[in-house]
Amino acid sequence: MRRRPWFVFISGLLLLSLVVAGCSGSKTSGEKRSTLVLASTTSAEDSGILSEFVKRFEKSYPYTVKAIAVGSGAALFMGRNGDADVMLTHEPVAERDFMAAGYGESSHKVMHNDFVIVGPASDPAKIKGLKNADEAFRRIAASGTGFVSRGDASGTNAMEMSVWNRIGTKPVADRYIETGASMGDTLRIASEKDAYTLCDRATFIVMKNSLRLKLLSQGDPRLINQYTVTVVNPKRFTRINNKGAVAFSEFLRSPDTQKFIKNFGLDKYNEHLFYPD
Repeated sequence: MRRRPWFVFISGLLLLSLVVAGCSGSKTSGEKRSTLVLASTTSAEDSGILSEFVKRFEKSYPYTVKAIAVGSGAALFMGRNGDADVMLTHEPVAERDFMAAGYGESSHKVMHNDFVIVGPASDPAKIKGLKNADEAFRRIAASGTGFVSRGDASGTNAMEMSVWNRIGTKPVADRYIETGASMGDTLRIASEKDAYTLCDRATFIVMKNSLRLKLLSQGDPRLINQYTVTVVNPKRFTRINNKGAVAFSEFLRSPDTQKFIKNFGLDKYNEHLFYPD
């Protein structure tokens, strides 16, 4: 029996698709991709490492990541509502509360850096070189100089408030500005107003050439900035993409990703932005 031209054409297309699929080097070729909702911090986004995590994960796993960058408090709140599958945050107290309340299935350290205090080059509060964050904050409050706070229940904001609470003082109202914004936006506002702010080291390194701010105080061991990956408990929310969340948690803690974290930004900035855990 003679084969019709359309049969030959369709057969050729099928053969071509098989050849293309066979030549693909991706681990996810031919696999159906499902969506994974990742709630993370704006500091991870502003430093550039969040987009790299997403790109590397999607390349090797059959998931499309919907990354939402908010403050750590908001990210964990999303988890409590079942609006996120997995969170990458840096607010240890809130993370412990999240797990204690049964909202998390697992929680693991991923990486860390530290918080630093930045401000105008003129340094009216005279904090340059101080390693004690409490003393630096006291001098800022006493100097009457402006301080810009994220004011957004983020991990950075939580660390800032812990210092003010320890020393029992704070800048006067008209010198204390709450942005309710990301780390990057908060740095820009502090730069425009010649004010001080608390910042994670990675975001400042990435942005410093576009700012009028200088790194003035660093080295207080209490200012460790710990990032943790938390998988939402599927027993709380049946719609959670638990398989994808567990895969992402394992991906972040894998030897290849930990090596990537160690070297991230080092060639461009000649400084470590993060250290693997």
